Amino acid sequence: MKIFDTGVYVVDGKEIYENEAELTAKTGKKVSKEDASKETMAYRILSAHNVSGNMKDLQIKFDKLTSHDITYVGIIQTARASGLEKFPIPYVLTNCHNSLCAVGGTINEDDHMFGLSCAKRYGGIYVPPHQAVIHQFAREMLAGGGKMILGSDSHTRYGALGTMAMGEGGPELVKQLLGRTYDIKMPGVVGIYLTGAPRKGVGPQDVALAIIGEVFASGYVKNKVMEFFGPGLANLSVDFRIGVDVMTTETTCLSSIWETDSAVSDFYDIHGRSEDFAELHPGETAYYDGMIAIDLSEIEPMIAMPFHPSNTYTIRELKSNLKDILADVEKRAQVSLDGQVPYTLMDKIRDGKLYVEQGIIAGCAGGGYENITDATDILRGSFIGSDEFTLSIYPASTPIYVELMKNGCAAELMKTGAVLKTAFCGPCFGAGDTPGNNGLSIRHSTRNFPNREGSKLQNGQIASVALMDARSIAATAANKGFLTGADELDVNYTKPKYYFDKSIYDNRVFDSKGVADPSAELKFGPNIKDWPAMSALPENLFIKVVSEIHDPVTTTDELIPSGETSSYRSNPLALAEFTLSRKDPEYVGRAKEVQKAQKAVEADSCPGEALPEFHDVIDKVRETYPDVNRSNIGIGSTIFAVKPGDGSAREQAASCQKVLGGWANIANEYATKRYRSNLINWGMLPFLIEDGELPFANGDYIFVPGIKAAVSDKTENIKAYVVKPEGLKEFTVTLGDLTDDERQIILDGCLINYYRG
Repeated sequence: MKIFDTGVYVVDGKEIYENEAELTAKTGKKVSKEDASKETMAYRILSAHNVSGNMKDLQIKFDKLTSHDITYVGIIQTARASGLEKFPIPYVLTNCHNSLCAVGGTINEDDHMFGLSCAKRYGGIYVPPHQAVIHQFAREMLAGGGKMILGSDSHTRYGALGTMAMGEGGPELVKQLLGRTYDIKMPGVVGIYLTGAPRKGVGPQDVALAIIGEVFASGYVKNKVMEFFGPGLANLSVDFRIGVDVMTTETTCLSSIWETDSAVSDFYDIHGRSEDFAELHPGETAYYDGMIAIDLSEIEPMIAMPFHPSNTYTIRELKSNLKDILADVEKRAQVSLDGQVPYTLMDKIRDGKLYVEQGIIAGCAGGGYENITDATDILRGSFIGSDEFTLSIYPASTPIYVELMKNGCAAELMKTGAVLKTAFCGPCFGAGDTPGNNGLSIRHSTRNFPNREGSKLQNGQIASVALMDARSIAATAANKGFLTGADELDVNYTKPKYYFDKSIYDNRVFDSKGVADPSAELKFGPNIKDWPAMSALPENLFIKVVSEIHDPVTTTDELIPSGETSSYRSNPLALAEFTLSRKDPEYVGRAKEVQKAQKAVEADSCPGEALPEFHDVIDKVRETYPDVNRSNIGIGSTIFAVKPGDGSAREQAASCQKVLGGWANIANEYATKRYRSNLINWGMLPFLIEDGELPFANGDYIFVPGIKAAVSDKTENIKAYVVKPEGLKEFTVTLGDLTDDERQIILDGCLINYYRG
């Protein structure tokens, strides 16, 4: 794999030139960088969907939207509060996260019935539980060449089918539902140039992990579009491309797009949607802001060790240096786990080999047809044994499951001791197949963050997930739990043809065909609550630091846990009780204490009576700013994190802080655009400070005078003070680039207030 230091020119999607002079000297072509930048597939698609008239500042209108059942309730509730009358474009509500309706009493199925009633009332599409995971349904039924789809799940990626798709927090979908736009600067485009063919036994997760391991830490593709092309593309099946594509989210890129060919055309034909195919190629001479050249034949079976998809090794390397690598993982883990629980992987070494207790092939990354049929070929004639090791396989949609039954693969797998389950995202975020304490699970899924598999540090529980490809998971299963790369086995891959049966969806999925029925009554369960009222940004702001996180990266899983909170995603106040519960269990109590002062301000009462410590704080500030009083202040909480927001698009990572009185985050950098957008859409200030020694500590109050004017006037460097008994200690914060609409959303206090006017 070669990563270029500079932008490059590509001629006919084949020849790479590192600068304009080389291009001209060798080809005679004279083309400007500006013109060549317009020849990428990404530029053309973005241009076709941009309504700003300016390709530097984009205002995108998407063709379709998609959400699942731990995001769509909040999205529709926000849109309803902002004036929603009907879905203006196709909007699919899938049910693949809260599928386990025994959890939380009636709560989950209440959410599903709410979703169905909304699809009827507003003119949407409703996919019942166990039919398909969100992204597989989108691949089968929504994607289209040259189209754009926005989803409220971070792994919204359909680039392999010629569709630019993006995963964002719910408020960005609300904007689309209300006829507004998705506003971004024109992103950079990084070419991914593929040559060669994968070795036998190497699968899409291996290629994806190899890329993630190379680019995540450097941020090489952060907030950019990854554009895949090159002669190696022809050596990849569409299922293989899809498996790589969905994992591009873990690089922190904005989106992805792939060159399309006859194989993609066949995919659309198989799914009865031939008209949705479009041939996409880079232009004659295209300029890319970066380039990654990948020889597919050099990639080996990979493993991403706990606790991040970028913590990658080849399986061969891991087995050769087992003790050293496990020791390093244990050392890194103490940073993520804060030493809260004992953690070891050394006890997984048995007779010099690594033993794992669980294998999972599931979800939008692992549950594809080809992954499972290849796993079947590896396991055929073997059995997984009767010890601790278990193997669960979740086909990504019912049509896939039915075909596996018809061609005998399902029976072959079950004979080995594997268990086949219905389409469900649970194993990916900790709501299904949680390992035993101290267990190690290998998974073809998307993430392996701390506790994501379902264990709880606060209860003394810890388990680990390593990411692997389905083929190597099957090879390990055939070896009864001892780590084995798929390239270590001589397997005849039969590649059975896939037949898609659309009648499965026709018979079960509710499709309004875009026709709204205003007479349809919405069904509300007792857990579905409206958003609490939120105040506009005050003239002057006091924020207390109530949590301080110094991990190199903080994931959204750590800001709001995934699995055990699923049943409460429709109830803002109940969900907020889980905020930072795995990272800082004292956060909620501290934030609520500060919120008492703000509620007093809103009631025109003395904030110092509600929060006695505030008396000394405001008195100290008045020594310098005598005009500060309860008529012109707001009081809230903030957290500091070095680089927050890696991972999920879930808006609740921000909204839960807001519900508890959060008014800002302070960071050296934001890990993803989507988390920063979530903060803004919930009226929170995305403050940035320079890396280095912090001017404040946990428990300190920070005073930001004139913050309302600073946001409105686009002040670049904003003056802030740490309030100490000895006086005010000045430091500077910035807000980064903000559109005019984003500034107004912050001024109004949140997106709901903004739309209410």
